[in-house]
Amino acid sequence: MKAIKSTDALRRLYMLAVCAVMIAVDSGAILYILNRIYNLEFRTQLYFRGHLFVMALYIGVFIFLGRVFGGLLVGVRKIGEVMFSFVFTASFTGTFFYFVVMLLSYKFPNPVPLFIVLVLQTVFSGMWISVMGRIYQRMFRPYDVLLVYRGKSIRKFKDKLATRRDQFHIAESISTDEGWDKVTAVISKYNTVMLWDIPAETRNNVFKYCYENSKRIYVMPKISDIILNGSTPVHLFDTPLLLTEGNPLEYEERIIKRIMDVVLSLILIILTSPIMIITALVIHFSDGGPVLYKQVRCTKNAREFEIYKFRSMIVNAESAGVAVLAMEKDPRITPVGAFIRKCRIDELPQLFNVLKGDMSFVGPRPERPAFIEKYKKSMPEFAYRMKVRAGITGYAQLYGKYNTLPYDKLKFDLYYIEQYSIWLDIKLMILTCKILFTKESTEGTSETVTAGSDGSQMQKGEKRNP
Repeated sequence: MKAIKSTDALRRLYMLAVCAVMIAVDSGAILYILNRIYNLEFRTQLYFRGHLFVMALYIGVFIFLGRVFGGLLVGVRKIGEVMFSFVFTASFTGTFFYFVVMLLSYKFPNPVPLFIVLVLQTVFSGMWISVMGRIYQRMFRPYDVLLVYRGKSIRKFKDKLATRRDQFHIAESISTDEGWDKVTAVISKYNTVMLWDIPAETRNNVFKYCYENSKRIYVMPKISDIILNGSTPVHLFDTPLLLTEGNPLEYEERIIKRIMDVVLSLILIILTSPIMIITALVIHFSDGGPVLYKQVRCTKNAREFEIYKFRSMIVNAESAGVAVLAMEKDPRITPVGAFIRKCRIDELPQLFNVLKGDMSFVGPRPERPAFIEKYKKSMPEFAYRMKVRAGITGYAQLYGKYNTLPYDKLKFDLYYIEQYSIWLDIKLMILTCKILFTKESTEGTSETVTAGSDGSQMQKGEKRNP
C-alpha cells in the first residue's frame, strides 16, 4: 500500500515538474518580447516591478485557463487532447496579454511578435507534451481496477473504460450477488475499486469497507448523491445537517445570470450579424425553403417556447408527425445544413432566445415535450432539470455526446444545477470555445430515436437506469 501511495505521489510530482517547465519556457518567451519590443512602445516604460506584475497576471491566467481547458494535464489525458487543449490555453492567454499591452501603450501594438511567440510556444510545448506524455506512460502503468457491479450488464461501461487503456486496466470484475465474503476477499487484492450501478444499501456497505481499507474508490453516483453534493452544511445543534433547497439559484444569482445573458447576447448578435445574414441568404437560395427552423421546446418550470435555428434539414423533415432525433449521416440534412452544423452556425439564432429570456447561455439543453414525457415515465427525476432555464451550453452538452444515455445526461445537468455559481458559468462558457472545434460533440445518435405524441417508440435497445 505504501508503495502504491509513493507511486501516486511520484505521478503528481512528475506532472507538476512537466507543467512548471512548460510554464517557465512559455512565460519566458512572453517576458522577452515584453521587455525588448512592447516595453519600448509604452508611454511610461516598465521596470522590474512592472515586468513582474504583468508576468504574474500572465502566469495566473495561463494556469487558470490551463486547468479549464486541460492543457496542463500531461499524462492524465491523451497526448493529442492535451496538445489540442494547450493551443487554446496559449491562444486565449496570448490574447489577454495583447489587451494588457494595448492598455499600457494606448494603441493597437504590432501583433506579429506575439504571433511568432505563440507559434514557437505551440511547437515547443507540442513536442514537450508528446515526449513527456510518452515517458509518463512508460513510467507509470495503468491502474489495475476491480469493477464491482450488481447483476446488470456492464458491457457499455467496460467499453468506455477501454477508451482510456492508458489510465485504467480492468483486472477483474465481480457482482455483489456473489456474496459479501467473496466481494471483500477480492477487494482486498486491489488498490483501485470502481462501484458501478449498485443498489444504495449494498453500495454503502461496500464503500465503507473500501474507505476503511484506504482504497481508491470511483463511484457511479445516484441522483440523490448529486443533489446532496450541492447541499449546504448547517450547524443548528450538535448534529450535522445538510440543507438542499428546491430552488438551487439564489435571488441575486438569478439577477446576475440574467444580466450576463442580456449583455452577452446583445454583443454576440451584433458581432455575428454578418454571418447570420449571409447564412440566411445561402439557405434561402439553396432550395427556396424557410431560413429558420422553429421547434417547441421546454425551459424552466416546463414552460414551452419556440427555439430558433437555421434550417439544416430538408423542408418537412418530420412530415410523418413523429419527433425524430438526428442520426449520424442523416439523409435529411442538406449540403448547406451539413456545413453550418459542423461550424455550429445553425445555433446562432438561439441568441435571440437568450435575449428574450426563453434560454440562458448555460443550462440544461431544452428538450421537446414528447421526449420529456417519455423520459419521465422511466425516470421521474428528469423533471428536476427544468428547475432552471434551458441553456445553449452546459455540462451535458460539453461532456456528453448525442448518443450519451439520457440518464447520464440528467446527472450532468443536475450536477450543474446543484453546483451552480457565476464562476462555473464563466468556466463552462470558456470551455465551450474549445468544444466548438471537436468533432464528437456534433455527432448524432447511431440509431434512430423517435417519439410520437404519446412519447412512444424510443431508440432500439436503449437502456434506462433510473
